[in-house]
Amino acid sequence: GWRKSSFSGGGNGNCLEVADGHPVVPVRDSKLAHGPALVFPAADWSSFVLAVKAGTLRS
Repeated sequence: GWRKSSFSGGGNGNCLEVADGHPVVPVRDSKLAHGPALVFPAADWSSFVLAVKAGTLRS
């Protein structure tokens, strides 16, 4: 199943959902439950999440 980011809060704002239990990581917009999903290799998604938590992303 899909789960929301732990940083989503209760305001139903801009939220991502990810689906566990796959060899890749599907990610979708929580407001578009039947819309498309982006799919990332698990290692790349993990690197992204770690960078977000560390605050090391650059624009």
